[in-house]
Amino acid sequence: MDAWRHGRVSLIISPDILDEYHRTGDKLAKKYPGVDLEPWIELLMLKASFVDAPSLSERVCTDPDDDKFLACAVAANTKFICSGDKHLLDVSGYHNIIILKPRIFVDRYLNS
Repeated sequence: MDAWRHGRVSLIISPDILDEYHRTGDKLAKKYPGVDLEPWIELLMLKASFVDAPSLSERVCTDPDDDKFLACAVAANTKFICSGDKHLLDVSGYHNIIILKPRIFVDRYLNS
């Protein structure tokens, strides 16, 4: 969050990703009454960069729901996806997009 605030990284999302965040936030709020992702989602809606990300022409991830993150990265012409999702990590290198776990991304690119 600090790197984003200071312009060291950009957060790029698509409408499909935003929809998933809303669904996930709703599920978590029902399961854990103290969890409220809405302030975080609202911050994303205000400050993140949005791209129109057409669906990929082929299925890439074992979990097809994760293809939306690759589609967004392709549409935004970005170099990295920061995620701990195993299905995304397994396809690192797709369209030259490197997928790194958050800790590794921070250690390699933000702590130097």
